[in-house]
Amino acid sequence: MDSLQRVRDVCKAVSEQASHVHINRDSIPACAESLLRNPPEKPTLDPFHHYVGHGDDTVAFIITLDAINFGSGYFPHLRKRPGMSGYFTIASSLTDFFTANGSLSAHDLQGITARDCAAIFGQDITDPVITELLELFSRALSDLGAYLAHRFHGSFTELVVAANHSVVRLVDILRAMPLFNDEELYRGMKVPFYKRAQITASDLALAFDGKGAGEFHDLDRLTIFADNMVPHVLRIDGLLSYDKDLLACIEREEIIPAGSEEEIEIRACAVRAVELIVQAMAASGHHVTAQQLDTALWDRGHNPEYKAIFRHRTRTPYY
Repeated sequence: MDSLQRVRDVCKAVSEQASHVHINRDSIPACAESLLRNPPEKPTLDPFHHYVGHGDDTVAFIITLDAINFGSGYFPHLRKRPGMSGYFTIASSLTDFFTANGSLSAHDLQGITARDCAAIFGQDITDPVITELLELFSRALSDLGAYLAHRFHGSFTELVVAANHSVVRLVDILRAMPLFNDEELYRGMKVPFYKRAQITASDLALAFDGKGAGEFHDLDRLTIFADNMVPHVLRIDGLLSYDKDLLACIEREEIIPAGSEEEIEIRACAVRAVELIVQAMAASGHHVTAQQLDTALWDRGHNPEYKAIFRHRTRTPYY
């Protein structure tokens, strides 16, 4: 069984025994129908926030960005750029760095510090919460630099070539790094999500319009990129229900512990719910991928009516 099929199968198993999160299956057909009326647009990476159009340096940018594409549980403390979310603050800061300085080499990454990260991303290192995040950024980037040097002669492009145009293979290559190996233990089951490894494949495909370094023959194997935004949208839209204790914690803006049953169920049930939507749309003769639905739901979550309602926060290097 390949690693992404295992994500699907284990998330289904979690959803079937979950006690804190429930999938409202009766809402699946209506959601699928609404998406058919307003089908997801083709995902893109906008050049304002992302360093696209620069060949091998864009490959380096995507892999570097997705090595640190986490921190949503820390983002309330993040110094954000005007009008930008936490993610777009990080992405646009890295874009500006690449524009001014060129790409960070494997050697550069191995020596990067939390203070270096504070300078790149414009953050206050005296804030202990942000310092914790920047130390995780430093660790993730240092791991990436060491892995590139050890396995791929320091080359980002060589890493992508080794995947042989397969997202499953790319996920397996990336999850050899500890902070990409997004797995949690739930009632004796090891639950894989591989959010950032999967989104790296997706971002490469978008950045290169499915050609060259972005050509993958199995993009439909991707699941959603399980984070805290897509489950939030699914809950507000009535596809997921949380028990009253979990909901009360979220409404009090308490941190949901990483690896807790509640946190794993939120992510696993979101993966499973979107798989059910994909199946319902396929039954109507419309092929839509989980990757496309993830983008549509993530974008929807930035609308004011969704942002006005608290979503779960977890401090983790996985999303």
